[in-house]
Amino acid sequence: MSSTVTVPLKGAGGEDKGQLEVHLDRFDSRVRYTLLKEAALMYLANERVGTHETKTRSEVNYSNKKPWKQKGTGRARSGTRRSPLWRGGGIIFGPHARDYSFSINRKQKRVALRSALFAKVRDGQVIVVDGLHVGSPNTKAVAQVLKSIGVSGGCLIGTSSHDKNLYLSARNIPGVVVAPVKDFNSLQVLNARRVVLLKDAFDALMEGLGKGAEA
Repeated sequence: MSSTVTVPLKGAGGEDKGQLEVHLDRFDSRVRYTLLKEAALMYLANERVGTHETKTRSEVNYSNKKPWKQKGTGRARSGTRRSPLWRGGGIIFGPHARDYSFSINRKQKRVALRSALFAKVRDGQVIVVDGLHVGSPNTKAVAQVLKSIGVSGGCLIGTSSHDKNLYLSARNIPGVVVAPVKDFNSLQVLNARRVVLLKDAFDALMEGLGKGAEA
């Protein structure tokens, strides 16, 4: 496989502005599926609230008094209304509040992100846009830009820094996420059908990946 690939550069109106060359050695040499799965599971687990709770037989609001005498009634013996066998009794092995979060080390996160970006670049799912500036929140304008560059469905828009107007403009478009490239994570990249990078964000990403490759 060639050590370089090209990504399309488009204007905000959809016009073709040529190609940008990307050196693959700034990303990764292959797609690391096992590491990507581990990273995705970590991000998903860290989003879980974990507030589910059931009551055991020691916690339900029933007396411990024996409901009837042991013998002579013709009924099966019973020691307490708290038994899980009774309606309203305790729950056997029910879920309890817990923290699902776990972490992988920083180097693994970086490698997973590089691998996810490598997969997107290799598959031609990265577009660079030059000239997209939003002076005030305008969802219709951003939706039109995405349509003009041929992006439909979910996408990840990368900016060089936090762009409040662009964020407010895109948040009501289903499946569209706006984030600075320095805050990208592998799950975001994998979930996006397309990665749309603003020109200055593309330059910042290449510079950051270059520094990481030299480290």
